[in-house]
Amino acid sequence: MNNSSKSQEHVGRARFAYSMGAFGHDAFYALLSTYFIMYVTGHLFNSGNKVFDDHMVLWITSIIAVLRIVELLIDPMIGNAIDRTHTRWGKFKPWVVGGGIISAVILAALFTPLGGLNLSSPYLYLIIFAILYIVMDIFYSFNDVGFWSMLPALSFNSHERDKIATFARVGSTVGGQIVGFVIMPMILFFSANQNGGTGDDRGWFIFAAIIAAIAAITAIGVGVGTHEQQSLLRENKEQTKLKDVFKVLVKNDQLFSIAMSYLFYTTGITLVNSMELYYFTYILGNAKAFSILGGLNTVVGVISVLTFPMFTSKISRKKLFYGSIFMLALGLLIFAFAGQSLVLVLIGAELFFIPQPLVFLVVLMTITDSVEYGQLKLGHRDESLTLSVRPLLDKFAGAVSNWIIGPTAIAAGMTAGATASTLSASGVTTFKLVMFLAPAIMLAISVLIFATKVKLDEKMHAKIVDQLEQTWGKQFNKGDDSEDATPSTETAAVAPKTGVTDIPAPVAGTVVDLKNVSDPAFADGSMGQGFAIKPSDGKVYAPFSGTVRATFSTRHAVGLVSDSGVALLIHVGIDTVKLHGTGFVTYFHKGQHVEKGDELMEFWDPTIKKAGLDDTVIVTVTNSEEFNFKQLIPADQKVTTTDNVMEVIKKNQGK
Repeated sequence: MNNSSKSQEHVGRARFAYSMGAFGHDAFYALLSTYFIMYVTGHLFNSGNKVFDDHMVLWITSIIAVLRIVELLIDPMIGNAIDRTHTRWGKFKPWVVGGGIISAVILAALFTPLGGLNLSSPYLYLIIFAILYIVMDIFYSFNDVGFWSMLPALSFNSHERDKIATFARVGSTVGGQIVGFVIMPMILFFSANQNGGTGDDRGWFIFAAIIAAIAAITAIGVGVGTHEQQSLLRENKEQTKLKDVFKVLVKNDQLFSIAMSYLFYTTGITLVNSMELYYFTYILGNAKAFSILGGLNTVVGVISVLTFPMFTSKISRKKLFYGSIFMLALGLLIFAFAGQSLVLVLIGAELFFIPQPLVFLVVLMTITDSVEYGQLKLGHRDESLTLSVRPLLDKFAGAVSNWIIGPTAIAAGMTAGATASTLSASGVTTFKLVMFLAPAIMLAISVLIFATKVKLDEKMHAKIVDQLEQTWGKQFNKGDDSEDATPSTETAAVAPKTGVTDIPAPVAGTVVDLKNVSDPAFADGSMGQGFAIKPSDGKVYAPFSGTVRATFSTRHAVGLVSDSGVALLIHVGIDTVKLHGTGFVTYFHKGQHVEKGDELMEFWDPTIKKAGLDDTVIVTVTNSEEFNFKQLIPADQKVTTTDNVMEVIKKNQGK
């Protein structure tokens, strides 16, 4: 087998291992966040004394909610611990594997009465339960943070990263939804007592043990099947603290607004999703039919994720958000009045589920865009802090949801020993008010916040990136370490060295005078002296050896600083920021040292032209005041990436 075949084999193995890891990871999370609470309310306490059973359920659900909220405060420390990890196996894999195994074993144990302590010594049980739960949750968080944080370490090729992330997203979607597809048939299959379609302790434990084993095995598979690439680029430079998260959240008003909108949204959605199995079990009296919904969600979830780029290429994210919420509301309305009709329940539940991945991605993209918004407003870039907000909100929503479900199950009479036939009309009404009315109010609040407070859309983000591009390189003129809202938080002043720096064409094509490009900011020289190329090829190469100092989330531009101190901006196309990275693949990372001739990026020219945009590649020296310039090749001449187009001479050196 040649080296190319071996390399391809390793890539394929990594993709498979990571996607299976995502599958097991989200199957575990679905069991923990959605179905564990039903085991607690329906099976854990069944002493025959309803007052005692309800009292203990309230204790357990309160303990879970409090511990999950406390665990949110621990998350930043978990991230810091992972960042400081250095082992022969890498930084992330020890936590993915170790956290996955330990949390899986404990989760399986929590699906037991701990040897009968729940009834014989209930308060001792509560203490042991609390200890086991917080330990499980902490190790799950180590696994969770480590797993998703290791993606950048698997490849320094952005194109390969995109593929790995896509496979992982499909794996996680299937893993998260397939649990709902198989849960009740498997629980009833392993149960000695059917209990009116709710199963028994034995069935629930065996099912939990199977999911826990899958999570542990797939975590081990990630450890065996992937390889963390070592590089100075991955050295941690700063530690995240909880106070920093809140500081960024409060100061970045657009991040705060989308976070508040998403908080109400995700709490409402989580509440409905977590109560669906209760509905099938205690309202319909047909728990097995829940598998139909789980199967539909598994297929539709994957399709919905994959159609997101198609929607955003035709309509704005705001329109997609409003359309998705409308479908959610319609589904919730049909579901609420479906009664005993399985067909209407499935239609309502599916209409409610279909838009959820789309809303998630709209919110994720808006949060991502708020990185640049905060950068422009606050003068520094808080990428990791900003993106940490979304998982914190999901965890908080899960804690609040579980806290609500416990008392609701008690009030509706859905605790141990209950079946659909034992439920009273008032119990059904109570349950429906919480399952449908409360989330509807939360969704209305979410939409109100989004409509009145979230101003950050694609057009606004494009303008922000344009402003950031125009400020890049100013710190080189000042001769200090000022950040001045530059696209990189790690740009430091570089004193230009004496001598001449040759600037070859970074892309093959035809030379264009800078004054003739259609962007006034470049044409009038305010972005610096330079030249442009009408490209005949879509590959962009480093024109000199230097360091990547500015990166953009839209992947259409890169800022380099040569070893001699020339700050160069390579900008592909006019207004191509509007494409939000579509059609671009980058092969660099902030802080990376590149050699002359290294490939920096590729762009797909038909994508730019189909969008009605100009594909001209613009090259400017952003610290032009330090240099004199001599253009070596005039306009309208064809060039390759080996042809020197311009000489940059340090002032007072002569030439």
